[in-house]
Amino acid sequence: MSLALSPTLREVGCHFEFDVADGGVTLVLQVAPSSGWAVHDEHLDVALDGAPIAGPVTEVVGAYGTRMHVVSAGPGALTVGYRSGARPMPAAVAPGRGPADSIDGEALLCLRQSRYAPSDELLGFAVAELGWVRDVEDPAAAVASWVFERFAYTEGSSGPTDTAIDTLMSGAGVCRDFAHVTIALCRALEIPARLVSAYAPGLSPMDFHAVVEARVGGRWEVLDPTRLAARPSLVRIATGRDAADTAFVTTMHGDATLTASEVWAVIDGDLPADDHATPMGLA
Repeated sequence: MSLALSPTLREVGCHFEFDVADGGVTLVLQVAPSSGWAVHDEHLDVALDGAPIAGPVTEVVGAYGTRMHVVSAGPGALTVGYRSGARPMPAAVAPGRGPADSIDGEALLCLRQSRYAPSDELLGFAVAELGWVRDVEDPAAAVASWVFERFAYTEGSSGPTDTAIDTLMSGAGVCRDFAHVTIALCRALEIPARLVSAYAPGLSPMDFHAVVEARVGGRWEVLDPTRLAARPSLVRIATGRDAADTAFVTTMHGDATLTASEVWAVIDGDLPADDHATPMGLA
């Protein structure tokens, strides 16, 4: 039996302020629900020094249905606001299970080491410490549970360049660090795994959230090693090998300093229950 993604409407959004240096800037935003979601009343407002920017905002759909928005602006005070309502597509509310040993391009890519999840360097540690998970029904969930039990969620305890190895050494981190450790250990144990950035109603403190998808029994299952979010309420934004692929903003040209940020996500009605043990998929 699997846990179902709630079909209930979510209201999500964010607001950012940047100080853009001389020469202007080109930013790539990853803040909209992915193409697996039915989105309505969507607004992306971009202004420079209080006036809407003159140039267009270009939407590009990337891997895994990630919706990226490319914004170019001159020097000054740049503000970006996004908001929408979102529901999972009906077919994605209770995803089915595929062939138990299904291997495809996605699975192969998510078995390889990456910038923040250097699984090749953790092979010996993973086998010695967690080799036993190969004998349990859901090995990826066992890895996520081990990470939850072993690490302290501590704001400000890590930096943007910290890898899974840095987190293993420090014993503390935030959601992206918990996700990177889980991903690296899963890959070292031959379990395909990847990172998902998401809106997470009920998360406290509110921010973008990082969770893990692991390939178990032929399907991608979502895991939250922090156990801070109810998985049935999540809204997928971006999916990739690690945080390098899922950043909410990437500077492609120029220089811009983030000076303020706000993220919000609410779900109609009560927050759904989650035992963080029952398998579930994510649209």
